[in-house]
Amino acid sequence: MTAPRIAPLTPEQAAPEVRPIFDTYLQERGNIPNMFRTVALRPAHLRTLIAHFRTVMNEGTVPPLLKELLWVRISHLNRCRY
Repeated sequence: MTAPRIAPLTPEQAAPEVRPIFDTYLQERGNIPNMFRTVALRPAHLRTLIAHFRTVMNEGTVPPLLKELLWVRISHLNRCRY
């Protein structure tokens, strides 16, 4: 895979308002998804993305684990860094 066009932020590079969001993901998942680390360049967009992400993952009849597996598979098929 080639390097991303927009480099994802590390927690140290993130704006102060983003760090609590990153901390929450580290506690919940043990990592910060690359898509969130990339969108963190725009904190307002990050908050909107997370609200959408949580709605998609926590509502509906498809189990969250299956949703996660689908995201991983689609990322793999598209040669994205998940």
